[in-house]
Amino acid sequence: MFGKRIPLFKLFGFSVSIDVSWFILAILITWTLADDVFPRYFEDFSKATYLWMGIAGALGLFVSIVFHEFCHSLVARRYGLPMKGITLFIFGGVAEMAEEPESPMTEFLMAFAGPVSSVLLGTGLYFVCILAEHFAWSGPANGVLQYLAWLNFMLAGFNLLPAFPLDGGRVLRSVLWAVKGNLRWATRIASQLGSGFGLFLIIMGGLLFFIWGDFVGGVWSALIGMFIRTASQMSYRQLLVRAALSGEEIRRFMKSDPITVPPSISIEQLVNDYFYRHHLKMFPVCDGNLLLGCVTSNQVKQVPREQWGKLSVGDVVKPCSGENTISPQTDAVRALSIMNRTGNSRLMVVDAGRLVGIVTLKDMLKFLDLKIDLEGR
Repeated sequence: MFGKRIPLFKLFGFSVSIDVSWFILAILITWTLADDVFPRYFEDFSKATYLWMGIAGALGLFVSIVFHEFCHSLVARRYGLPMKGITLFIFGGVAEMAEEPESPMTEFLMAFAGPVSSVLLGTGLYFVCILAEHFAWSGPANGVLQYLAWLNFMLAGFNLLPAFPLDGGRVLRSVLWAVKGNLRWATRIASQLGSGFGLFLIIMGGLLFFIWGDFVGGVWSALIGMFIRTASQMSYRQLLVRAALSGEEIRRFMKSDPITVPPSISIEQLVNDYFYRHHLKMFPVCDGNLLLGCVTSNQVKQVPREQWGKLSVGDVVKPCSGENTISPQTDAVRALSIMNRTGNSRLMVVDAGRLVGIVTLKDMLKFLDLKIDLEGR
């Protein structure tokens, strides 16, 4: 879903990051507010004032979304759900869960916390606006507060739409899950509704653009529709992956005779005799029976070409860590989570400090495809 993320800060133990696509949204929001919204409703201010109001409005949107996602995360943590963090991107923000909720009630409370928080924040801002008018605060400040109050009410309303993975879609899934006791069935129904709603927004975007001539509204409606449609389908596929791999130990997928590299050979020999011969991007580095770590093609690329014949593998070996090693008893879902977080498609399987195999994303996906095909959706 995301491209390059920029870590911002940590609060209550949650990491907040911003995807580079967020800057596109920030620029568009600032421009729209400064050039259209604020001049339309608040007259006789200078262009510089409208610009500062636009910037303040965009920053207020940032804070509102972070507040919304923090409330999701706090409720999730209260019920034992591990959270990866919060990321803001062009379509808003998302609190990333490491696993599915354990019960319909947990899902319901976690999902409903977001819209409730937005309503509370919007209500608080509305009362601040009343105070601002009573004490005759400056017009620009009051204008931004009015916009943010309205924005939070809109954010709550939009998220309550029953389109998975929006909050309303998750609330719907929790109800369906509670009624039938089947998370997969509930997710499939909620995802289909979310996908249908996404298609509706895409069609509406086309009508706005071609029939009513609303270029900005049409493009945004279509983009949001494509995002919701893709996210709903992806969420169901992720559930299928978890269901298919949950309980499977990683030893089932590992290759027990991995090709290893001694630390004494040169990088040039490594490239010619291992990377070019076996077409792999990572090799374990072993000194006899002792596992030292691994060496990857990315590490080699960081070494100047003229140094390949002078430096050895031992000079660039990456030590063993939780990012490149895993035990044979580890659940396959956990292994996939590590691969997703680190970008490593190959992990060394280690037992009592001894290399016992290699597990690859490719082999796990082959098993997953076969299991889903045989057992059905």
